[in-house]
Amino acid sequence: MKKLLASAILFGLAAPQAAIAAEEVNVYSYRQPFLVEPMFKEFTQETGIKVNIKFAKKGLSEKLKQEGEYSPADVVLTTDISRLVELADMKLVQPVDSKTIESNVPAQYRDSEDEWFALTLRSRNVYSSRDRVGHLPAEFDYTDLAKPEWKGKICTRSGKHPYNISLVSSMIAHYGEAEAKTWLEGVKANLARKPQGNDRNQVKAVKEGLCDLAIGNSYYLGKMMNDEKQKAWAEAVYIDFPGQKGNGTHVNVSGMAMAKYAPNKDNAQKLMEYLTGDKAQQMYAEVNYEYPVKEGVKRSELVASWGDFKADDLPLEKVAEYHSAAIKLLDEVKFDL
Repeated sequence: MKKLLASAILFGLAAPQAAIAAEEVNVYSYRQPFLVEPMFKEFTQETGIKVNIKFAKKGLSEKLKQEGEYSPADVVLTTDISRLVELADMKLVQPVDSKTIESNVPAQYRDSEDEWFALTLRSRNVYSSRDRVGHLPAEFDYTDLAKPEWKGKICTRSGKHPYNISLVSSMIAHYGEAEAKTWLEGVKANLARKPQGNDRNQVKAVKEGLCDLAIGNSYYLGKMMNDEKQKAWAEAVYIDFPGQKGNGTHVNVSGMAMAKYAPNKDNAQKLMEYLTGDKAQQMYAEVNYEYPVKEGVKRSELVASWGDFKADDLPLEKVAEYHSAAIKLLDEVKFDL
């Protein structure tokens, strides 16, 4: 009898510990390890929930689809509004009803059906040569990129890159397909070279005198400023925020969604809420030079030095509606050829 009682006591003590050890959440991530691992470590320390991460550069949607109901994924982290909407359109995610997330993430940066939520913001800027152009005027808009005065002076990466597709989508949303196509033709006519490379390469091209203006995301400037090999590129340009007298500067996002068959749904929601909170938002801001999606969270000192700007208040859900139309226009004007 004593042995049975002792066994029962031991079992009773062991069971909660086993339960605690089993507390976990599984993340599929396009975001790089250096950015998210510190936040996950903090989350685990605060909650006792272990975060298991699978990193990928592409193919997460296909992987989730193949795994189906047997997928271990709880939370998906990705970049660009088009990838977030793709997850929802493929019915690979589920709604999350959270007052915390709703309070932390402004409505224009989350899905109306609560199937995806932004975590950080990155503006689509125009970089201008310090020596040859100087700061662009406050009234400079994306539409000005098509003006004849910039012929042979603009550099950009492929029009088919998600960052540029989203920018074109926003132009369609604001001005309609016909006007957006005319604009796109004007920008193509003003290119200094065939679209190529990444956003950093465009700033490098300005430094080397190949072009006077470059289109690129804001956070790359921070990355270049902290890279000894690329610092000279960053120092050769000003960062400009188009649309300050008009619709505002186009912003894209990194974001998250809960996987459709999340086996650890409660823990997934806890992690998602944590990622929209002050501590995680501050870490995003400091490490990757992105803008926090939660209002009131302090920007990194470097990002703050670029000044405030008016962001386009067009809901990103609306921008995403024109994704296919944007690709069609890019093909029609043969933008990358």
